[in-house]
Amino acid sequence: MQEQIIAKAKELLQNGTVDRVLGWKVGEFKYDLTPGVFTSADEVDREFVYNTFSGANLSKYLVKQTRKGEGKIAIFVKPCDSYSLQQLIKEHRVDREKVYIVGIECFGKTDINKIKATGLSGISDITEAGDSIVVETIYGDKKTFKKFEVMAERCLSCKSKKIVIYDELIGENGEVLDSNRFDQVAELEAMTPDERFEFWQNELSKCIRCNACRNVCPACTCEKCVFDNDNSGVAQKAAQTSFEESNFHIIRAFHVAGRCTDCGECSRVCPQNIPLHLLNRKFIKDANELYGEYQAGEDADSRYPLVNFDFDDCEPSVVYERGGQK
Repeated sequence: MQEQIIAKAKELLQNGTVDRVLGWKVGEFKYDLTPGVFTSADEVDREFVYNTFSGANLSKYLVKQTRKGEGKIAIFVKPCDSYSLQQLIKEHRVDREKVYIVGIECFGKTDINKIKATGLSGISDITEAGDSIVVETIYGDKKTFKKFEVMAERCLSCKSKKIVIYDELIGENGEVLDSNRFDQVAELEAMTPDERFEFWQNELSKCIRCNACRNVCPACTCEKCVFDNDNSGVAQKAAQTSFEESNFHIIRAFHVAGRCTDCGECSRVCPQNIPLHLLNRKFIKDANELYGEYQAGEDADSRYPLVNFDFDDCEPSVVYERGGQK
């Protein structure tokens, strides 16, 4: 598929449809792909990469890119990315008229941490071979994995293969899936309150406040984050107490509630491997149960539950009905 995507990127630049292309390029390592903006066909030929590690959701980068000049920018979106992009357009954070959207079929992305967890180090090359991932190291080791064995968790519990917004497609458009993405949330709900508290205290205690989750999140697009307020006492500092450890992530989860598309970028970029997406999925699951099924980014018109009053909405007393203490 890389050849098709590169050909399309070059075509759009050469025929003047766009003056920039947003895609992926190699970072420090071959498996460390990073977003990149390409302005010429030669640059696309030299640097554009699309493979099993092109997991980064590019949609948030359009918030700033669509404010640069009058020309259009092309973006390649996987199904999960398209939900984020449509949500950003709905919130008027991205100018639809300045974006040319190419949807690309996706079969799941590889999680490098799963490969490293097998004990392999000094990775020198990773290639795709059908349904397998072949890994070679500088020590002469070579190991083959089935793709599903090292697939990213968010892909194993994929909610949809449907690209919800596009100008043209590469590959086939899929359908919304009968996902098992709430299974892990149900496991947490089955814990006692003390067990849940211990689970999250253990996970959030790993946080180093690098802000990677916030910076990559398509739903976090405030010009100035409340946690960057110099008068807050917590701006740009590592957490010192267990309260501060949980404060940042719980407030962030509330801020994106109803707007999070469950793209999983927060967990993907976390250097401490905290399963932050589970917080957001819990909010999504609760909202679905209390206000009716809703998927952020699925369409361009609907209002998300937390800003759309209805006489059938749940009452505050539902907290007690669900086991909350008075």
